[in-house]
Amino acid sequence: MADLSLEGRRRMNLHFSRISILICFLASMLSACASSRGAASFERDAAEIMAVLNQQVAHWNAGDIDGYMRGYWNSPDLRFASGGEVQLGWRPTLERYRARYPDRAAMGRLAFSDLDVRLLNETTALVFGRWRLERANDSPNGLFTLVMSRTPEGWRIVHDHTSSAN
Repeated sequence: MADLSLEGRRRMNLHFSRISILICFLASMLSACASSRGAASFERDAAEIMAVLNQQVAHWNAGDIDGYMRGYWNSPDLRFASGGEVQLGWRPTLERYRARYPDRAAMGRLAFSDLDVRLLNETTALVFGRWRLERANDSPNGLFTLVMSRTPEGWRIVHDHTSSAN
């Protein structure tokens, strides 16, 4: 390969500098697009997750445990932990709710608060919150941590760990 003249080397350096600037510019634009797409996707996913939780509250307060359970993954692999016990499966979890809350008085009025949604990736979210039941003679309350997954039916709770403050 022949030696380049000083002028040839300067032109080549200028050419490579322009290409480097162009690459940096394009990389920053792609990064900005990905960030805004990520933010929009997060907002959409968080809204869908909140809608599931709001629907659960609405079903509960209407006395509809079956409707409340639609927020859970209908699978034998659903995991529900509460009161020192672990319940596996959608059907056993439904039966647990029916046994513990046999009527409207036992169900009371449910409210969630302090909700914190953290998307871990495109298909999994971690949700923390507080629950409270208002009933005629008491107001049990506590905390919950949910793992939610995007399923063909939408976002569903696949793991629920609920504790009681009482």
